[in-house]
Amino acid sequence: MDWNILIKVARLHLVDRASLTVLPWSVLAIAFTVCLAVAASLSRYHAQIPTGGVASIFLVFFVIGVLSVTHSLPFALTLGVSRRSYYAGTALLAVGLAVVNGLALAMLGLIEGASNGWGVGLHFFRVAYILPGPWYVIWLTSAVVLALVFLYGMWVGLVYRRWNWPGLLAFGAAQAVVVVAMVIATSRAGAWAAVGRFFTTLGAPGLTGLLAALAVVLLVGGYATMRRVTV
Repeated sequence: MDWNILIKVARLHLVDRASLTVLPWSVLAIAFTVCLAVAASLSRYHAQIPTGGVASIFLVFFVIGVLSVTHSLPFALTLGVSRRSYYAGTALLAVGLAVVNGLALAMLGLIEGASNGWGVGLHFFRVAYILPGPWYVIWLTSAVVLALVFLYGMWVGLVYRRWNWPGLLAFGAAQAVVVVAMVIATSRAGAWAAVGRFFTTLGAPGLTGLLAALAVVLLVGGYATMRRVTV
């Protein structure tokens, strides 16, 4: 595969730099400001304030993944880019963005830890179990999760382009069925305690490995869908 073509595909997406760079951090900044204000108002109680506000940037990355294949795919194909090259170039962009933004999240987590939660006990970037520990662990986990949600967004976007709303609904329903089946099977086996022990002993590095494997599955699934997408 020609790496020059992949880089050109990635640069094609970067024409809209604001959506890829400014938008995620604008949303995150709003969430952080709100959480910081709440934590500051409670600081007199000397409490540690955990939040899930950092999830906002992951949600934006999912949306960006969806839009990346629904907006620019027809134009790229008219330029003579093959479906395989377009998909690989977009995935390369996802990994690059994930690495850079993951590092930024890790640095903010490092500052948060050193400043006792920005001076008010706020846990925004350092999420218990998922994003704890040294900065390099936070970096790795953040990058993997960002890439994961971007790739999942790409797959959702490709499903929509290939089968429209009926296919998208069927895609979501199939995932819901799998989740419900797993919950029922676990409940009938009385294995919830074992599941809890598994994830407790797994820790953030192990969880990151599982998520990386899931990202590979999503990458393969998206590629299989991409091969027959019509524009």
